Order: sequence, then structure tokens, then C-alpha cells
Amino acid sequence: MRNCKLTPCVLVALLLVGVLHLEAAMATDFTYGEALDKSLMFFEAQRSGKLPSDQRVKWRGDSGLTDGLAQGVNLVGGYYDAGDHVKFGLPMAFTVTMLSWGAIEFRKEITDLAQMGQTLWAIRWGTDYFMKAHPQPNVLWGQVGDGDSDHYCWERPEDMTTPRTAYKIDENHPGSDLAGETAAALASAAIAFQPYNSSYSALLLVHAKQLFTFADRFRGLYDESIGSAKNFYTSSGYSDELLWAAAWLYQATNEEYYLKYVVDNAVYMGGTGWAVKEFSWDNKYAGVQILLSKVLLEGKGGAYTSTLKQYQAKADYFGCACLQKNEGYNVHKTPGGLLYVREWNNLQYVTSASFLLAVYSEYLSAANAKLTCPEGQIQPQELLNFAKSQADYILGKNPKSMSYIVGFGSKYPVHVHHRGASIPAVSVLQSLVGCVQGFETWYHRPEANPNVIYGALVGGPDQNDNFSDDRSSYEETEPTLSGSGPLIGLFSKLQSTPIKFIHSISNTWSIGKMTYYRHKVILKNTSQKPVTDVKLMIENLQGPLWGLSPTTEKNTYELLQWQKVLQPASECTFVYIQGGPQAKISILSYH
Repeated sequence: MRNCKLTPCVLVALLLVGVLHLEAAMATDFTYGEALDKSLMFFEAQRSGKLPSDQRVKWRGDSGLTDGLAQGVNLVGGYYDAGDHVKFGLPMAFTVTMLSWGAIEFRKEITDLAQMGQTLWAIRWGTDYFMKAHPQPNVLWGQVGDGDSDHYCWERPEDMTTPRTAYKIDENHPGSDLAGETAAALASAAIAFQPYNSSYSALLLVHAKQLFTFADRFRGLYDESIGSAKNFYTSSGYSDELLWAAAWLYQATNEEYYLKYVVDNAVYMGGTGWAVKEFSWDNKYAGVQILLSKVLLEGKGGAYTSTLKQYQAKADYFGCACLQKNEGYNVHKTPGGLLYVREWNNLQYVTSASFLLAVYSEYLSAANAKLTCPEGQIQPQELLNFAKSQADYILGKNPKSMSYIVGFGSKYPVHVHHRGASIPAVSVLQSLVGCVQGFETWYHRPEANPNVIYGALVGGPDQNDNFSDDRSSYEETEPTLSGSGPLIGLFSKLQSTPIKFIHSISNTWSIGKMTYYRHKVILKNTSQKPVTDVKLMIENLQGPLWGLSPTTEKNTYELLQWQKVLQPASECTFVYIQGGPQAKISILSYH
């Protein structure tokens, strides 16, 4: 192991201080692999139906075992949406698409973390349900349970007394958005499963193709057919879902028909017209634009190259808006640096955007391309750096020093707005807990939830970084499927980044009223391959620095000449001194 000893820095510190006070090292990187594992556990907590013997979340039991019975269809299974017990088809399908995209794009990373089995199970718990909900080519059951009646009750899923009415879309009651998103979920899942279970993959693809045809031929908004969904998951349109489904079917089949569809409908359906600053269960345009940019960047555009370039221009707009490099047309950020899109459950928009940026970084890097912004060209690594900053905020690097993923870190929400987590398990409290009793005894109690719902991503802080850990503050403390879906791919990618930082304060001293800190930063190559040409961006640096060479670019540094190559498991150390907050250090590029 090679380590650059920086004796001059130590001497300077000695001259300044005289007596050095050693402080404990404070690591600023997170264990993303642990966050990934806990996030997968959240999906187990949200399971509806007959639970398997290897269920890790032991406070949950079987539930919803008669779903669909009154309508003559088997709708047992799937996921509960959030802190309630409704199975909403649109956000559930988007969640499965995000899980599948993560498994496709970061297959090696998830496999290296020994989490591919759990990831595929999380996907399959959704896709098995979707195929049962699609008994005929032009019929899709899109919801079980009624949001209004469900929200009047506070009870465990095992005790449910609320109506389990099922709702469907068909030729006379269309829902192109719901059918399109479900087609995208099944098509992406088909790609994810193909290396492991080709027959299951083929079955998923049959359903995906049928659902796309249904969505395209019988057009309409799903919440006009399933009216009870309107107050909870109102759809803004279905054109984006039709493009989204076609784009995923092209990825799954390589059939030109689907690529031609997104090109022929690019203008009419808004694919090359809408420049967006949001990616969510409702708005898929940014996802479409980045997924189609992959086709272009891989050199597979052919006769469609011109239109695909227009899609990529809009993909760049989204990336630039997130990075605050879009000439003022940017996504709003909190003072603490978090993207802020909506008051209710804002973190779901943060995770989806961060995942999308990580994926786009992969596509651009593979093509040796850059992000084109009004304020200049941006290296792909900066997209990943920004995604990391958002993930780090979620995990605890924020003004509240709180992890917004339950069970991760030492400080996290304990009054989560979640029925099952807030009432003791049936094995502990065997008597039935009714609607009103649940509110009176468990919802309003000041104590922490009796069950820790590991991996639940709560709604998160407000636009000023304030957070209320209160069960009644559902905008901030309720977890959702769609918020957690993108995290599996994102955390696996961040855990796999070959260079890890260990940032610590090794000494401190005061001169007059000013306190100075000696910051020690260790760069470690955690991969099994040599890393070369490392470039770092160091912002807010106010004092001297030792152990790196400045470049001609502003705030950009590289390793010393004799340390251009970081061998596997090797480290390099640099030191800087300054008063006030630590400098912001990020990886700009490497090979």
C-alpha cells in the first residue's frame, strides 16, 4: 500500500498550533450497500397476499387473501402503495419499471453486492400480480381498495375491514397511461429476467406487447375510468406512457416497429417537445428522452438519428436543470442542497431524478460523450456526483443530520405514517384492532412506532430543510413505493464507485477568535482494477493544500506525478487547512 507522507503539512500545523488536539475521524461516505439492503426490506413490508417462508419482515402477516374474489378474478398479491392498504396500479407499475431498470443497468453492481436474487424477487412480486390483473388482452385490473374508505381507517393490513373493491380498464373504459406504464414494467422486467429465467421473461413480454396494443388502440385517461384514483394519483396525460412503453419494448425486442413508433409520434405526443424538470410516476418524458438517447449514443439511430438527437436535446435539458446549469431554468433546491419539486413526498422526485442522472452518466461515459448545457459541456462524472450528493443528503448529510431512510444510521424518523408499522404485530397484539381504535390508541400516541419499517424512504423535509417527525405529518413521514423503486439501482452504482473518500479532521487549533482545522482526505481504490488519471474538483477551499497537483482548470486537481496510478486496494492521502466548513470534494473524472 502506498501512502504519500505529508511531513511539510505536519510541520506547518505544529508551527501554527504548538499543541495538537487529535479528533476522531469523521467518515463522510456512506455504506450504500447497507442502504440498498434495507431498501429491499421495505418492499417486503409492503407485500400484500400470502407471504413466503423466507419473509424477513416478521411483523407482517398474510393479508388481502380475497382481493378480486367479488369480481371473479384472482388479485391476491402485489404491493400496498404507501402507509395505506390500497393497491394503486399506476405508481406500482412505475416502481417495478424502476426496479427493473436498475437491475438491467447495474446488473454487475447488484450482483457483486449479492443482491440480485432479492432484487428480482422484488420485481416478481409486482409482475406476478400484473399478469394476474391482465386476464384478457384488453382488460387490466388497475386498483384494489378505495382510497377514501381506506383512509378513514387506521388498522393493520392483517385486520382490514375496509372494502376491497377492484377496478378495471377495458375497451369501453380505457386507461392508456395505466396500461402503458404496466407494459413498460413488464417489458423492462423481461430484460431483467432474461439472463436468469428466459421462459418467465418471454411470458412477461407477451403481456407487455398486448398491453401496449391495448393502450395505443383504446385511448383515454385511466382516472376517468377508475374515478376513485383521481383524488390520489391523478394522471396528467397518457402520451408519455405510450412513448415510454414503446421505448422499453424496443429495448426488450429490438423490433424496429417500436423505435419507429417513438419517432413517428415524437412531435404529436410531446417526446421532443416537452422539456421537463421532473421524472415521476406521472411524468415519464425525461425517462423516455434518456432511454432513447442510449439508442443514439450506441450508434443505432440509423434513419431515425435526426429525431433521436431531438430527444437527446431534451434529455440534456433535464440533466442541466438538475445540475443548476440551465441558465436559470433549473430545478428548485433547498438551502441544504436538496432538489425540491413537490410538497407531498418530495423525496420520491429526488430519488427518481438521481437514478436517471446516474443512468445518463453511464450512457454518456460509454459513448465518450458529454452533457451539453447552456453554460458549457459537462463531464458525465458530474451527473453521478450530483446524484451522489442527493443520496448523501437522504442518508444523513443534511442540515438535520438525519437519515430519511428508516433504520439507516443512528438518527432516522420513528413516527412513520404507516399503519402496519405503527401497530404491534398480530403475534404481539393478537386482538383485532378496528378502524377507530387504531386512530385513538396507535395513530395519536406520542411514542415511536413499535415496528421499525427498515428501508422506508419517508416523504422528507420541506423546502427549507425542516422536518417534522410526526405521524400526522403525512407529507413528510409517509413512505411510498415509487420513492424507493429507484434507490436499488442508485445505491448499487454508488457502492460500486471505485474511489472512496475518507474525510476526517485530524487536528484543530485556534488563533484569536478563529478556529482552524487540519483536514485529512484518504482516496482509496476499492475496485479490483487500477484507476488512472484521477481528477478531483475541490470547491470552497480557503487555505493551503498538500498532496495534489493543481491543473489549469479552475478548482481542479490531479494526483501527484508519481501517483498517477492507484492500484487495487491502494490509498493516497492529501491534506488541507482552513477555518469554517470543510471543502466540497468530488471526483471529476477517472479511467
